[in-house]
Amino acid sequence: MSSETGSAVSVPVGVRALLAAVRARTPEHRAERVRLAIESLFTHALRRLPDGSVFVLTGDIPAMWLRDSTWQLRPLLAAASEPDTYNVLAAVSKRQASCVLIDPYANAFNPEPNGECWHRDFPDQSPWVFERKYELDSLAAFLDFALRLHKASGRLDHLDAQFRQAATMAVAVIEREQRHDPASYRFSRAGAADHDHLSHNGFGAPVGFSGMSWSGFRPSDDACTYGYLVPANAHVAVVLRQLAELPDEVRLGPDVRRKCRALAHDISAGIADHGVISSDGTARYAYEVDGLGNSLHMDDANVPSLLSLPYLGWCASDEPVYLATRDWILSPANPWFAHGAAASGVGSPHTPAGHVWPIAIAMAGLTAAQPRDVERALHILESTDAGTGRMHESFHADDPHTFTRPWFSWADMTYVHLVLRSVGLAFD
Repeated sequence: MSSETGSAVSVPVGVRALLAAVRARTPEHRAERVRLAIESLFTHALRRLPDGSVFVLTGDIPAMWLRDSTWQLRPLLAAASEPDTYNVLAAVSKRQASCVLIDPYANAFNPEPNGECWHRDFPDQSPWVFERKYELDSLAAFLDFALRLHKASGRLDHLDAQFRQAATMAVAVIEREQRHDPASYRFSRAGAADHDHLSHNGFGAPVGFSGMSWSGFRPSDDACTYGYLVPANAHVAVVLRQLAELPDEVRLGPDVRRKCRALAHDISAGIADHGVISSDGTARYAYEVDGLGNSLHMDDANVPSLLSLPYLGWCASDEPVYLATRDWILSPANPWFAHGAAASGVGSPHTPAGHVWPIAIAMAGLTAAQPRDVERALHILESTDAGTGRMHESFHADDPHTFTRPWFSWADMTYVHLVLRSVGLAFD
């Protein structure tokens, strides 16, 4: 992104204080990694736009994903009570709201209406839209960040008229997609791999009503096999309940609040009825279902994932169905689990076979019940960066020098969150 598009964002006072607190509580090498990750975020990923909002690059791609930007900034909520930090985070939240209002079915956006795109998949695609893959978790991520920022800071400034309009639109789309009309959204990309467009001639596999909300794509940007992505629906149910409980000063309106509660109830019931599958007497969460009796059993490294359910607020880390699911995910039974000489963990069909994702290693630590598992995750992350000092998108389980993407800010910041959690500094 050129400097003409926006200006640099300085590391605010509250974040500098957070870095000092980390340095006082962790080994020098770990504190230095945290410093580099956060300074890279501010130097290379954050740009203040002419309207005062802050744009967040995902890393080495010059676009902003609603999902990525939420998880990139979540660790900094630990400093959100400090005014300068709040102002930066609020400016990101406002940029997310403006993106939703541009197109609630898009997953990634440009900093200006320059027409840049991964691929022009729709003839009427907005010049603001970098990619228009409908991902339920994008809307959940926008709501999650705004809600957590309010809770962390105690402030309502960012929950303004634009937020109300975007939140109302997001809720309307989530409700509409409970009864997905295949004709309303078609994603076909000529010559693309199967995972890069929807099956069934671009309309996706058939679904039956389940109470859950339909999603075309996963948080990996890969196409869903079945339309009801269970971890994304779990996340949506959490944020809808929280949205309904915002203070009256936000002026969300009783109709929207009632709709949020009803949707959260329907989605939660849908997960219980369709998304929990018993096998050999053990109940586990499925990754995707179609409401017609079919289910997909796997987990993907990208968040929301089944592994991340406690991180999303859906359940406690010791909830029995989650524990059974977690044990299955972190085993060879999960088709996207990789075990090697350097590391073991969850990968993704989005990257080569045998690759592990640092995000998933960090998430296993963030959802672990035992401190030793947190320290183990930190050690693995620190020893598998191929000497670069940065987390990558993925690396080969036998050889960390074989990796994808030289810089992936989301992975960097998930590592930061795990360090903060390990020393009692994270806001959760």
